Amino acid sequence: MFKKLSGINKLILVFNFIAVALLFGAYLSLVVSPSFFYPLAFLGLGFLIILFINLLFVLYWIILFKLHALLSFTTILIGLFLFPRLLQLKSSKTEITSKTTGDSLVKVMSYNVRLFDLYNWTNNKKTRDRLFQFIKNQETDIANFQEFYSDDSNEFINVDSLKKKLGFTFSHVYYTTTLRNKNHWGIATLSKFPIIGKGNIKFNTKGNNSCIYSDIVKDKDTVRFYNIHLQSIHFKNEDYKFIDSLNNNRDVDEVKGTRKILGKLKRAFVKRSIQVDLVIEHIKKSPYKVVVCGDFNDTPISYTYQNFSENLDDAFIQSGVGFGSTNNEILPKRIDYVFHSRQIQSYSFKTIKSNLSDHYPLSVFVRMGKN
Repeated sequence: MFKKLSGINKLILVFNFIAVALLFGAYLSLVVSPSFFYPLAFLGLGFLIILFINLLFVLYWIILFKLHALLSFTTILIGLFLFPRLLQLKSSKTEITSKTTGDSLVKVMSYNVRLFDLYNWTNNKKTRDRLFQFIKNQETDIANFQEFYSDDSNEFINVDSLKKKLGFTFSHVYYTTTLRNKNHWGIATLSKFPIIGKGNIKFNTKGNNSCIYSDIVKDKDTVRFYNIHLQSIHFKNEDYKFIDSLNNNRDVDEVKGTRKILGKLKRAFVKRSIQVDLVIEHIKKSPYKVVVCGDFNDTPISYTYQNFSENLDDAFIQSGVGFGSTNNEILPKRIDYVFHSRQIQSYSFKTIKSNLSDHYPLSVFVRMGKN
């Protein structure tokens, strides 16, 4: 393979081998738990960059009329099955039609509401009311909120008031943190249909990450809805400022800042993989079909996504359009999902570009059907 190559092209071929190895490492990140070997998770996170580099190598060798182009090209072909996770074109299930409507079709929302802008991150005191009005306007049947907040005093709004304000009758709320017996942080599922069973999966971690499940009945059909908020990275303002400073070539301590960010990513990868294993085992024992909604804090090229997709369908792949980025931050990516049992059909999946939170809300119609 090195024969008849110039000195510079031999060096380029070496870098090509490295790029191919990194791409294989990204593929392995799907099946190797970060709790076992975390470095692969970084390659999964950087998949698009690694893919682009390999495409450049393919183009370079094609220009030189060299068969070396097959090296990266073949490796890319191996991962073609990943592309639907990243981009979806319009399909017959994208929109609700007269053929898909029916009594068993319900509208589901998943939304990280960022505490309903409790700390005025948007610098707009009207954001909270706009959030409530937005959710109400969606006319959702079942809403799953992450980073939920409720206040038992008159300073904010309590669960009963929120249910009435948004038009829901039933609720399952789980608090991970409570202060002064009146301020509550947690996760919540609100429903217009009866919740006949509920519970939570305990994560051995501090913070606002958790998972609850609610058995919801519509007519005679019961589906278990999981509402999940997997391990966060916990970037602070200084971390985002550091990333922004790199983009703007400002004078910063790159080594210290990079080491800090990589450390937070590593901890999140490892903790999240343990949480994923717990939830997957619980789902396998569910007596009902399931819908899993939430903020997974991980991309489609990850151990997290792979484990959920092995036995469940991704509603975005079933009826979504576009790239589906769900976070309203510096680096857009898809980290919020709706998965469901293969026996359940989903339609008209949408990522709604609303700037009321740092996450975009997800909306999808699901047919609960017979168990």
